[in-house]
Amino acid sequence: MAKALFPRAWVKKSFYFQARISFVRVKYLFLTWLAVLVGSWVLYAQYATYTELCRGHECKTAICDKYRKGIIDGSACSSLCDKNTLYMGRCLSTLPNNQVYTGSWGDLEGLVRCQLGEVLHYELGDEPEPRREVPVFDKPTRGTSVEKFREMMFNHLKSKLGEQANLASLVSQILLVADGNKDGRVSLPEARSTWALLQLDEVLLSLLLQDHGHTPRLLGYCGDLYMTELVPYGPLYGLPLPWPFVSWVPGGMQRSMDQWFTPSWPRKAKISMGLLELVEDIFHGTYGSFLICDLAAEHFGYTERHELRLIDTRAVVAEDEFRRAMRSLRCESNDDCVYGVDCRASCDMTRQHCREEPIRPNLAKACGALKDYLLRGAPSGLSEELERQLYACMALRGNAGQMDMEHSLILNNLKALLWRQISHTKDS
Repeated sequence: MAKALFPRAWVKKSFYFQARISFVRVKYLFLTWLAVLVGSWVLYAQYATYTELCRGHECKTAICDKYRKGIIDGSACSSLCDKNTLYMGRCLSTLPNNQVYTGSWGDLEGLVRCQLGEVLHYELGDEPEPRREVPVFDKPTRGTSVEKFREMMFNHLKSKLGEQANLASLVSQILLVADGNKDGRVSLPEARSTWALLQLDEVLLSLLLQDHGHTPRLLGYCGDLYMTELVPYGPLYGLPLPWPFVSWVPGGMQRSMDQWFTPSWPRKAKISMGLLELVEDIFHGTYGSFLICDLAAEHFGYTERHELRLIDTRAVVAEDEFRRAMRSLRCESNDDCVYGVDCRASCDMTRQHCREEPIRPNLAKACGALKDYLLRGAPSGLSEELERQLYACMALRGNAGQMDMEHSLILNNLKALLWRQISHTKDS
């Protein structure tokens, strides 16, 4: 009897074991299918985003077509279109009409930027709208003399920067850049490329600040495609998180993580000196005053020698342009008087119009951005005095009486304090 029961029990266990294996197989098959489905969707989404954002071939084709037709010319045209020695590498674009790539040009490494017409999205059944075309490079027109072109540039710069005493010398500097092949004259195609570049505020600001070494150098151009030198380290501090994690990491934890990924304190002090010098140079500078309207860390980087570079000059705006924008704004509160991210004016409640004066000067915003950056890891004998000066700096207001004198005093004291700490180090 016992012998008869044993095979029956064994068969039952064997059946249960096989059923268990079948269930596990089905489960893992389902999970594998789900993983493939999700992975395929992610890859498709990434590919669709890439093809929309990264259109370097289209950019090069459009530029080189106009170069070969003799419409445009510039220092990089031959290398880009004929010799293929200017190479566009990894795509860094975040907007479909503003193409950004790593680039190499012989021994030079840099970033290549190019403007394209926007990619428009349509709902099913909608009538397609005409797509915005790439620049036509129609100015200056044939027959325009160099003197007339000089006048065109002067008036354009005046509209951007206001009445400035040194605009004529700036025009002469730009004409030197416009002579791409260095033959001593500016041809019509070179003039068209230069005019197209001057319509881009970020290029204009780079040319204005280039003498001070605050921005990456312009290496070459062709039409409105241009290459600047590569800034090897950026952002100023912090660790850029992949986009899926940004919304999941709390702001406080993100700020703490930002402080972990920074250079040693003497090197941070040297980088901070660079930001203070940038603020000094654009405050009543050679070509007027400018406002930094976004002091986010990702707009700044630094070189191997820990020299600060302003990577994205779109964060900077001429004060004259800011005032014009404020004059045209109606308001009900101060929150209505904002330009960019953090350039603000106050609201005149009686007139319901924004006032022209910026509330906070660049220096106050720069000190706010540097506070945590500089105080973390500061030498013990310096920390208290550094904190006091930073808070005094952050309290500056743009419309206060004698602001210019107070601005200069605080700026000089802060630079002197940092310089005393790093002047004897190898990083200085």
